[in-house]
Amino acid sequence: MKRSKTLALLAAGTGLVLAMTACGANSSSGGTGNSGGSQAATGNGPKVGVILPETATSARWAGFDAPMLQAALVKAGLSPIIENAQGDNQKFSQYADNMLSQGVKALIIAAPNGDVGATVERKAKQQGVPVIDYDRLNLGGSADYYVSFDNTHVGELQGQALKDALANKAGAQVIEVEGSPTDNNATLFYNGQQNIVKPLYTSGALKLVASQRIDGWDNAKGGTTFEQFLSANGGKVDGVLAANDGLAGAIITVLQKNGLAGKVPVTGQDASAAGLKAILQGSQYSTVFKPIQEEADATAQIAAALVKGDTAAADAVAKDPSTDPTGNRTVKSKLLTPQAITKQNVKTVVDAGYIKASEICDGDTAAVCAQLGISS
Repeated sequence: MKRSKTLALLAAGTGLVLAMTACGANSSSGGTGNSGGSQAATGNGPKVGVILPETATSARWAGFDAPMLQAALVKAGLSPIIENAQGDNQKFSQYADNMLSQGVKALIIAAPNGDVGATVERKAKQQGVPVIDYDRLNLGGSADYYVSFDNTHVGELQGQALKDALANKAGAQVIEVEGSPTDNNATLFYNGQQNIVKPLYTSGALKLVASQRIDGWDNAKGGTTFEQFLSANGGKVDGVLAANDGLAGAIITVLQKNGLAGKVPVTGQDASAAGLKAILQGSQYSTVFKPIQEEADATAQIAAALVKGDTAAADAVAKDPSTDPTGNRTVKSKLLTPQAITKQNVKTVVDAGYIKASEICDGDTAAVCAQLGISS
């Protein structure tokens, strides 16, 4: 995997925002987009609009994506207007309308729902404004480009982690708690997981107890759903495929109530501070690290090219085709490489500058951090 740029590359103020916000792994506070109207553009170049999906279920959107996109777009000579829809489809559409009325030269969107994303893309297309699907591909949409991680591979890393954790436990019982049914990424994560675990279910090496996709990636719903599955299975589970760290945290809370935390491997994703600390504590087995700075940088490169009308330059960045089965089309894409994280390589995320050692190495994790060479 390419080494991600550290936070030192960000403007000092941006880095401070990131460091402060990332402390709360699933906090809904902070970030942009809480007001009723679009914020003023920053920078002196052509305006581009950025709309992120929410902050309630993952800290990444406010803690990483917003400041990193802002810094990358300004560095590319653009003036970004960045908002967060807070999971509200109507607000997402309103932000898009406001940005289009301000004359943005490109839109970068990570929609809370694929349908609303596709609707916004149609409006932008009618006005001749190019759209980049950021992190999530809107099926049936008309985005010109897509920048994300190889999300099928993200799922494969999750499935492989669970396979490794349960390697010596024949017939281990597994519960799957997946992402939102309206998020194409969640489908790709699931597909990747199944590439690894389905043959094990078929052979009997693992046993699938239950599987459920959680509307809106809602952590509370995920925890409740898992608890219901666990109870229906007589309080027995040997491993949990959780689609991200937020869901993993809710599941671990249930496991703690049942005296099972630390005994049952749980996967995750996003390499959040809470997820990494849970891994050091032994209650979560793995997460997936996605260096978002690389995603922001690639998006800024494509946006800068599109604003200039230089599709050849944009195409030179987006060399990885993605399939939109709903729209029956291929989308020019930049798919970046994720990395599996277990206890032994938590240091990778800290060394890359995405998490401070002080956020995860205190109290009951201080000794483990010292053993692993993680220090401030």
